[in-house]
Amino acid sequence: MKERLKSIVDLEKYPIYDLNSPTIKSLIKKSREELNQFSCSTIPNFILPKSLEVMNSELEKQLEEVYMSKESINAYLYSKDDPALPQDHPKRIFMNRYNGYLNSDCFPKDSEMKFLYETDELLKFVSACLGISPIYRWADPLACHAYNVMKPKGILPWHFDSCEFTLSLMIQKPEKGGIFEYCPNIRAPGNENFDEVKKVINGERKRVRQLKLEPGDLQIFKGRFTLHRVTKIEGNLSRYMCIPAYVLDPYRVNTPEHSKAIYGKVLPIHLERNKVRADGLAD
Repeated sequence: MKERLKSIVDLEKYPIYDLNSPTIKSLIKKSREELNQFSCSTIPNFILPKSLEVMNSELEKQLEEVYMSKESINAYLYSKDDPALPQDHPKRIFMNRYNGYLNSDCFPKDSEMKFLYETDELLKFVSACLGISPIYRWADPLACHAYNVMKPKGILPWHFDSCEFTLSLMIQKPEKGGIFEYCPNIRAPGNENFDEVKKVINGERKRVRQLKLEPGDLQIFKGRFTLHRVTKIEGNLSRYMCIPAYVLDPYRVNTPEHSKAIYGKVLPIHLERNKVRADGLAD
């Protein structure tokens, strides 16, 4: 286990297998402070260059299986209007989207990314950085560790994630654009904060922060509580990311509507587990 992990993560710089090492204790403290203040923390050069090549190759071999969506969506990842709400409600503001995923169920069993996601070392390290335990790997078979593909002219509009915590691993940078923008802690369980969300969607920049990720960087992110987007991809190179996800509820998966819109299909598990969310927030 550790031998393969050593070929993926820079364990000399980040010995995540030993949470009591002074290096990791210091990193956890820094990440936790950043996550509490900004809902986001970045760890540079976490993935080794050789492993990035493997991940890039894994994805490019299966590019024809990537589900690309151009559906207009609101910030809650729905494409259906609700005329019962006021005209200017954020749930009624729909934005263009051109974005795709290689779903998690397409990954081969020996996939580099699948292996990393399923290691306890990564799970425990992320949990420590968040200061939250237990967290669980996402039970959603399509979305738990999907590769994200944004082709030239691709755009991912303002939205919230349906899982509490995501990692973003930059695999390939676009020539220009593809900047990650986010509004830390704009909503919380039981408080949608629709007025502030609407302001950001309508162009207000007071809350907006930017993050420029480099290949190999690891971002830990509280995506369920943080409005975020990726600006339009410019140039000829696609933007490749992997988005492993963690949740507080081991039972929950995406809603059928979300799964259909974002991942292109609905599985029986999405219908069976389509329950009201405990945090009271819209998906």
